[in-house]
Amino acid sequence: MKNIWNKWNQLSLVKQIIIGLVIGIILAIAMPEAAKPVVIFGSLFVGALKAIAPVLVLFLVMSAIAQHKSGQQTNMKSIISLYLLGTFLAGLIAVIASFIFPVSLTLAKGAEGVTAPGGVVEVLKSLLMNVVDNPVKAIVNANYIGILAWAVLLGLALKNAADSTKTLISNFSDAVSKLVTWVIKFAPLGILGLVFESITANGLESLLSYGKLLAVLIGCMLFVALVVNPAIVYAVIRQNPYPLVFKCLKESGITAFFTRSSASNIPVNMKLSEQLGLNKDSYSVSIPLGATINMAGAAVTISVLTLAAVHTLGIEVDIPTAIILSVLSAICACGASGVAGGSLLLIPLACSLFGIPGDVAMQVVGVGFIIGVLQDSFETALNSSTDVLFTAAAEFREWRKEGKTIDIRKAA
Repeated sequence: MKNIWNKWNQLSLVKQIIIGLVIGIILAIAMPEAAKPVVIFGSLFVGALKAIAPVLVLFLVMSAIAQHKSGQQTNMKSIISLYLLGTFLAGLIAVIASFIFPVSLTLAKGAEGVTAPGGVVEVLKSLLMNVVDNPVKAIVNANYIGILAWAVLLGLALKNAADSTKTLISNFSDAVSKLVTWVIKFAPLGILGLVFESITANGLESLLSYGKLLAVLIGCMLFVALVVNPAIVYAVIRQNPYPLVFKCLKESGITAFFTRSSASNIPVNMKLSEQLGLNKDSYSVSIPLGATINMAGAAVTISVLTLAAVHTLGIEVDIPTAIILSVLSAICACGASGVAGGSLLLIPLACSLFGIPGDVAMQVVGVGFIIGVLQDSFETALNSSTDVLFTAAAEFREWRKEGKTIDIRKAA
């Protein structure tokens, strides 16, 4: 038994997760009733990640800012620019794909009990109100915009504190990071439980009638992940970006795919950033910020489903309106985390651009709920893995400017 345990520990985390994934699929197909208790592993894993992530962000950001020395480079402007560019291009790609492969929907009910925001102003207002949220409430509700705002303010207030105080905060930050390492060690069991639950609870039969819609959605997200994002990274670092892209997709995208929560994946992304040797002052802020505003997958979902509604109703769309939709989907995507229900509930807002009535738009949201098991998984995997990708790209560019040798294959 000890030999088996030692061999297991010698495997990389990705290999361990793949083993858990395969076992979960086998159990779901071969013995769905007998193996039902394994679902608890997935719930515990996601619960632990969600519980530790807000505390991790608070202490990491507060500690990084309190101990930040003037003149140190943090690359935040570059990272935010990459986030916004990536989200806009994702929306644009989705619009182009929807024109090349138009999809018509059989409209579905199923979104009657939810309320969509009334406009972009409401989305942005919700986002800004989260900034001034009560700090305790922000932590309890995992409001990362609020957590970031308070962490930054507390960090600035503590810049002139005694060294012993800064050391105490740093020690707390290290302790929480250690807890994250322990939680991530249980990822294989967590993924086993999550994939088992996904297959047994949802199945794939209900998705077959929306095959073309899913093909366009997932195709756009894969194109963004494997073509658009690598092109952006290449333009920034002037080296083959694919080793870094695949590293981020493996280490971050796989867990995000199954947890279906960018917030839950923050600890995973923090750990990956540390492995890549990135500046803690940068990634401790950019990763939780990315979980809030870096939403390429959400921009794809909003654009594709909105234009599917447009094609279903036979509405003509000109090029300027399509470009406006790309911009609107990017803005809405950045505010998605401030709206209960995420990207799907921002579809009526985008539909209003074409004069589509709210009741019809909410039927499109109902379609989104039906395909959500796959749509949300791919969307989260793209969103979360890109947080690390762009953070790393911005830092590698600074290394290149300083004349440092960057071996991306070694880093990845």
